[in-house]
Amino acid sequence: MTADFGSLPSSAAGILDWPWPQFEPFYADLSARTITRAKVGTFLADWTRITELVDEIYNRLYVATTVNTADKSAHDRLTRFLDSVFPQVQQAEQVLKSKLLASKVELPDFALSLLRMKAEAALFRDTNLPLLVQEQKFNTAYERIIGAQTVDWEGRELTPTQLRMVLFEANRGRREAAWRRTLARQLADRENINRLWQQMLKLRFQLARNAGLTNYRDYRWQQMLRFDYTPGNCRTFQQAIERAAVPAARRIYERRRQRLGVETLRPWDLEVDPLNRPPLRPFTKIEELRDGTLKIARNVSPAFGECLATMAREGLLDLENRKNKAPGAYCTGYQAAKRPFVFQNAVGTAEDIRTLLHEGGHAFHAFETAKLPYIQQRGVGLEFAEVASMGMELLALPWMGKEKGGFFAGEDLARTRTEQLEKLILFWPYMAVVDSFQHWVYENPDAALEPAICDRIWGEHWQRFMPGVDWSGLEAEMMTGWHRKQHIHTAPFYYVEYGLAQLGAVQVWANALKDQEQAVRRYHESLKLGGTRSLPDLYATAGAEFAFDAQTLGKAVELIEQQLGSSE
Repeated sequence: MTADFGSLPSSAAGILDWPWPQFEPFYADLSARTITRAKVGTFLADWTRITELVDEIYNRLYVATTVNTADKSAHDRLTRFLDSVFPQVQQAEQVLKSKLLASKVELPDFALSLLRMKAEAALFRDTNLPLLVQEQKFNTAYERIIGAQTVDWEGRELTPTQLRMVLFEANRGRREAAWRRTLARQLADRENINRLWQQMLKLRFQLARNAGLTNYRDYRWQQMLRFDYTPGNCRTFQQAIERAAVPAARRIYERRRQRLGVETLRPWDLEVDPLNRPPLRPFTKIEELRDGTLKIARNVSPAFGECLATMAREGLLDLENRKNKAPGAYCTGYQAAKRPFVFQNAVGTAEDIRTLLHEGGHAFHAFETAKLPYIQQRGVGLEFAEVASMGMELLALPWMGKEKGGFFAGEDLARTRTEQLEKLILFWPYMAVVDSFQHWVYENPDAALEPAICDRIWGEHWQRFMPGVDWSGLEAEMMTGWHRKQHIHTAPFYYVEYGLAQLGAVQVWANALKDQEQAVRRYHESLKLGGTRSLPDLYATAGAEFAFDAQTLGKAVELIEQQLGSSE
């Protein structure tokens, strides 16, 4: 049976409820073909067309559950897809991967794609398909718990993200009250999250056993296609952070404590301006955030600006925070439509601008990788995908001033720059807490099933990497920090990428301080490569080194501290 691939739509928006029998003829057609050097291009092009649509259907259904976590119909549609389409697609994809690998046919810029395909095919087990479906359902359950959290504050029902604005106020008593109110609400879900955690872990351990692996970390490493580094490299990076970034973070915290004039720095003292200046309010309307960020992107590169403008015109930016919206921010791709989608929870802070620039960097990357002919070439390791996003945050720094179309003027411009640079240093220790905790979890599976032990271990890692803030009397709030880090629950081991990528992005920025135009050009060239090069090669193209050592990190920290000195 021959399927008409030309009849497939250019977007999945109108076929979100397609059942498996409508996809099946296309996969049957591909599986029946003979792959030769002359025909492999057509085979991959057709495979790309059907895979793009399936991928886009999932992403659109997932997006619908995050923009409104209370939308039951959206959850039902995603569940139907996961139950009745996802497993069959995974089996069909496995057949095609095995077929292509057995053909031994090679293509230019496809060697890494074949390596990834080989790893995926080796990991595949039919018995894991229902478990992978259930894992997605657990992830959605976690997001529904977090998305439903609201706090009563001064007669209004606010999300924790909205109430966070109080933490920028000079009145310390109000900051403390808002912080405690938020944490009390989050702790109210402690048992629900603990129960879900135990279910998640048992499922992940079973996934690894079914694949013939002794532990979930090995399973996840292969699932995430990590070919260029090992868990041992992560340990090295944690040690480098402890040596190079933790002392610098302590200096930042101490400087803040002195400027605030407090005896000890408390968790509710970390967002307020240390000189007690009024909170920065760079925008009050979402349109201002969108339009101002668009101007900045155009100044960095007209090509980047056009990407963001396209997304704005086509309704691909969901930026404002609201009740029943999933937490955090992300950029996902609609592969068939060749478009990214950005999700955010903006409430009017300077950080919201950096977040949109960050997700915008992912979006620009998606526009560039969409130009590669085969979907198998577009998968970029998160370790470099985050260079695209973090690099954009830093490349945008020269254009943040109002006189250049940005958001800030005078003292506010220096102030927001200082905040951004300090956050670079402060992030590495927090990342080390998250990453080291996750390694402990999957090295100690029996102990990790006990939430109380997880609390204790998280606290130990927190004390190791996060000195400088006084959590006395707040032990329960501190030890349950792992509850509030979404990645630990819904994307295990996805966090070290941010630390590695930030190190790469700072190197890109160091180049920009010498020659902005050339740095942007090299950054742009690296985005075009998609997944056709190794992580070290992608970093090198962008003008950086893929590194874990204390010396490289120390140079980055030194540069940031030098720039902080020039900002004050």
